[in-house]
Amino acid sequence: MKRISGKRSLTIALALCVGVSSAALADDIKIAHVYGKTGALEAYAKQSHTGLMMGLEYATAGTMEVDGRKIVVIEKDTQLKPDVARSALAEAFGDDEADIAVGPVSSGVALAMLPVAEEYGKVLIVEPAVADSITGENWNRYVFRTGRNSSQDAIANAVALGEEGVSIATLAQDYAFGRDGVAAFKEALQDTGAKLVFEEYAPTDTQDFTASAQRIFDALKDEPGRKILFVIWAGGNNPIGKIKAMEPERLGVEIATGGNILAAMQAYKALPGMEGATYYYYEIPKNPANEWLVAEHQSRFDAPPDFFTAGGMSAGMAIVAALRKTGGSTDSEELIAAMEGMEFDTPKGKMIFRPEDHQALQPMYHFKIKVDPDVEWGIPELVRELKIEDMNIPVRN
Repeated sequence: MKRISGKRSLTIALALCVGVSSAALADDIKIAHVYGKTGALEAYAKQSHTGLMMGLEYATAGTMEVDGRKIVVIEKDTQLKPDVARSALAEAFGDDEADIAVGPVSSGVALAMLPVAEEYGKVLIVEPAVADSITGENWNRYVFRTGRNSSQDAIANAVALGEEGVSIATLAQDYAFGRDGVAAFKEALQDTGAKLVFEEYAPTDTQDFTASAQRIFDALKDEPGRKILFVIWAGGNNPIGKIKAMEPERLGVEIATGGNILAAMQAYKALPGMEGATYYYYEIPKNPANEWLVAEHQSRFDAPPDFFTAGGMSAGMAIVAALRKTGGSTDSEELIAAMEGMEFDTPKGKMIFRPEDHQALQPMYHFKIKVDPDVEWGIPELVRELKIEDMNIPVRN
């Protein structure tokens, strides 16, 4: 055998190292979408997944690659069950070797998933679960959220509804989303002059709201000035239509609520002039990403993008922005360093991951409902965009 010179040996060794490095860089980027594909929030989940895939597509200009690494999305169904969600996320990070996870839909399910991200030391982007405690008391450093939190909802709606002489009662679901939402709304109202006089909580599967409505009416009927029932509800069994049928206006009580998916906003047609605040409505934001989303979604699905489609797209765009900052690395520590304080584009415009709790600061929209007989839902016309600097969102961890 011929002897290989030291110089040539070094050249071969370097070539082998470069080959190994290139192979590692060429590995797929695995993103696990762990969300409630089945269950009461299935409509939200479908929108979120569609948006996530469109966000990855838009942010990579259709290549579904970052720095030569292919993006692969793995789907896991939480079934809206906390124990199933924990197992699904552990399986995604462990067996499937996912680099990043996105999800879930439900706040209660999200709270069960947070410790799994910490245990595996992998980034979990929460979208669209809302409860403040996700980026508050239950938060850990591997958790980021592109979705809005309860405080953002609450402050925006307090701006829309709160003023001197207004008395407000709330009706919310009796779990993390509803209770965190009311707590944040109550706190936000303190600076407006309005007062919260009554809180009513109902199980998520409630069908008959007669007793709840009566307690609310009794609490409001003798209050002076403007009287408002503010509803915080997610998923099916939305009580707005049923309570409206009880004619609260005979007691001088108005119904108000925040934004929702288009199907739920069909009930808003009975509430012309109703004011509130929303996270997204496809006609409101004016930017290239939203223009692309609206046009492409209409073309592909013969319908405009919905509330949670925009959220999913925001998560996809955040992932690509972070990967570009790390040069394509999926190392968790490098991702965290890149994402803390990161500004990134979304269909809503600019968002910023706040370093203290990784909550995405973002605009919200004060609206008034307009009714058009040719449109199936009440249209939330923009009254005022609430910019990031207009809202003082508390850090709760």
